[in-house]
Amino acid sequence: MSRLDKKEALHLLQNADLYELGELAYKKKQELHPEKITTFVVDRNINYTNVCCIDCDFCAFYRHAKDDDAYILSFEEIGKKIEELLAIGGTQILFQGGVHPKLKIEWYEDLVEFISKTYPSITVHGFSAVEIAYIAKISKISIKEVLQRLQKKGLFSIPGAGAEVLSDRVRDEIAPHKCDTDTWLEVHKNAHSIGMKSTATMMFGTIETDEELIDHFEHLRKLQDETGGFRAFILWSFQGANTKLMQKHPEILKQSSNKYLRLLALSRLYLDNFKNIQSSWVTQGSLIGQLALKFGANDLGSTMMEENVVSAAGVSNKMNQDEMINLIKGLGEKPAKRNTAYEILERYY
Repeated sequence: MSRLDKKEALHLLQNADLYELGELAYKKKQELHPEKITTFVVDRNINYTNVCCIDCDFCAFYRHAKDDDAYILSFEEIGKKIEELLAIGGTQILFQGGVHPKLKIEWYEDLVEFISKTYPSITVHGFSAVEIAYIAKISKISIKEVLQRLQKKGLFSIPGAGAEVLSDRVRDEIAPHKCDTDTWLEVHKNAHSIGMKSTATMMFGTIETDEELIDHFEHLRKLQDETGGFRAFILWSFQGANTKLMQKHPEILKQSSNKYLRLLALSRLYLDNFKNIQSSWVTQGSLIGQLALKFGANDLGSTMMEENVVSAAGVSNKMNQDEMINLIKGLGEKPAKRNTAYEILERYY
């Protein structure tokens, strides 16, 4: 199969039979993962602060600094959360927060150093491109310097959060204070240039067009061609409860499982230079999360000991390690626990 172009991808998204699209994606997955191993990671999503100055209309999690329930976790509180993760065999923290208007690079350096020195077995996968860009701005240094300084203190990789849809038309409407498409890509390109890997994401289901979704794939594929620095792609649907965006755009409909599986399958086909595609059971539920493994996903994501952002928007799905193992086995695939670098730590087959 030759590399898809944007016109072909749009046709598949809008017109292809769902099951035929799934078969194409599963075949592509088998080419990359012939051993039929499906991985997952045991981690915790620690939101070090909910204070944020970006004010995204699609987010129900953020608070302003003067709000009664605004917080910044102390290092001691963060340490306790990490110790609870270690107790269940966890290896990674997904470390993100709101974009705090006053925290500069030195605070983040101290934080990462505290974690890496106190808990050396824990991998720090943290700080979205939006956070990195803002830290650079408020600290009056370059994006690359932020990344280099945090890497020196122990930051291992950065997540793909903050991408939403890489269309400035969409971003200007749903998150006008968030960094633009070029800046998001620049942060990841700079990370890759210093040997720091990252992941890529897409949130669909707000005001974007199908064409803009394909453009998003194109941005990611092009950067991956250039750097090879993305470890994985993760897709999820907008969760609208409790958000300002739903008040402004009541016409936005809850996204169907059909659309999720179509886009997931298409991501496996279009992002032909991404080895790993992750299922988003956190937003889709465990059964669609399981079915995603037949539509191109080879990773079930995280057991997610703690999750605050999606749940703030009214969706709460939970799954432990045994449940993940059983879901994977239920499809005739081989479950394995991995680390952040997608290296297998334990096999359950």
